[in-house]
Amino acid sequence: MSQATRPAMIACFAALAMLGACATTPRQAAPGLDAQAQRLMQGAGVQGMALAVIDNGQVVKVAAYGYRNVARALPLTTDTIMYGASLTKTAFAYMVMQLVDEGRLNLDASVADLLPKPLPEYREGANGYADLAGDERWRALTPRILLNHGSGFSNFRWIEPDKKLRFHWNPGSRYGYSGEGFYLLQLILEKGLGLDVNKEMQTRVFDRFGMTRTSMKWRPDFAANLADGYAIDGKEEPHDERSNVRAAGSMDTTIADQARLWAGIVRGDGLSAKARAELVRPQLAITSKQQFSRAPGEVDPRNAAIGLAAGTGLVTFRDSSGAAWFKGGHNDTTGNMMICLETGKRCIVMLANDVRAERIYPELARIVLGDTRMPWAWEYGSAQP
Repeated sequence: MSQATRPAMIACFAALAMLGACATTPRQAAPGLDAQAQRLMQGAGVQGMALAVIDNGQVVKVAAYGYRNVARALPLTTDTIMYGASLTKTAFAYMVMQLVDEGRLNLDASVADLLPKPLPEYREGANGYADLAGDERWRALTPRILLNHGSGFSNFRWIEPDKKLRFHWNPGSRYGYSGEGFYLLQLILEKGLGLDVNKEMQTRVFDRFGMTRTSMKWRPDFAANLADGYAIDGKEEPHDERSNVRAAGSMDTTIADQARLWAGIVRGDGLSAKARAELVRPQLAITSKQQFSRAPGEVDPRNAAIGLAAGTGLVTFRDSSGAAWFKGGHNDTTGNMMICLETGKRCIVMLANDVRAERIYPELARIVLGDTRMPWAWEYGSAQP
């Protein structure tokens, strides 16, 4: 994910959609937003960025700035394919909640009951689970724990010194960001329920919201309008053509499609009221000073002050206006962020093919949403990218 600014109180949300007809007329996006965004980009050396604003559950602005490829002077547009990174996790969680609604998946069932054979016996590919043989704690894992980042796994096994999967704490006992947990839930859907995750995401999420230029894996038609990435030192990196479906982060998308997605999610389209409430309900308190910290017993009192907690594939907090939630997505050349305020169904969605854009997100969120309690220091760390 990323690094960031001060502990901060600025954030977010302005581009969503509501259930049913809108009771009030959506406000327009912040006056002068385009000029402000371009000014901030220039100051931070950001090559390309796109944003969407949602108000009262309706998309009120979609815009793109800068370049998808600087060397060839190719402009970034609202239909340019960009890497969704970990925004994939929330889209995947939304699909999972549809299965819960249909009674096909129990969020609190043990993985031992959801898979036809013991988890350590699944040894195919890089994500096999033989490393867990002899540690019966795998039986305590549930879909809820995996979606809440409470698995006890590191983010990815390849960051472990020996590249092996292990528990760092008992499942469900604390928050610790983990893509591995989402890989395991994908395995449960594929091996336990016999589902094709790519197909389910396409029909239940992307088709539902009219996301015609979004996919969980590479499509050849993306090549004509594709964003290359830019690292913190400005070095260009070609867009990765991801051929494997990964629940933790393989989604390619556009800002126009992301606007449709988050508007649909904030409205709760395709979910019962109960499932929509469960998606954004605070479920596992977050005490750590930073998102990726594994320091045992670490407590940051600022987290409790805003009720920072894991929801279902996203993070929740108490804003001055009421309930709020967010999700980021990051790699060396990608910086994405979306923030939603439940009051007014207001959201901001920001995608960038330049990781340096994360430096300007707090200010952009403030311009659109006003001052919020968004925990920027927790999300990005103490230093900016």
